[in-house]
Amino acid sequence: MNNKGQNLGFAIIMAAMIFIAGMLFLNHIKDDVTLTRAIGLDCTNVTISDGNKLVCLGVDLTVPIFMVMTLLTAGGFLLSRYLL
Repeated sequence: MNNKGQNLGFAIIMAAMIFIAGMLFLNHIKDDVTLTRAIGLDCTNVTISDGNKLVCLGVDLTVPIFMVMTLLTAGGFLLSRYLL
């Protein structure tokens, strides 16, 4: 009997679990990013140096990068199970 359908079903469930776990963890990351921007870096100040502005942009990119990594991990797991 062919197990390809069972492997694909398992991959879909695991990919959904990875996606859900990543999105649940995202709330904790957003809180830390907000706290870091407000208190630690003072990103709302217009007279900060260029280096501090670059750090503020890097901190701002944390949330989108984490979301893309979560989607790519879930999709990669699904694709690897589909192709193998």
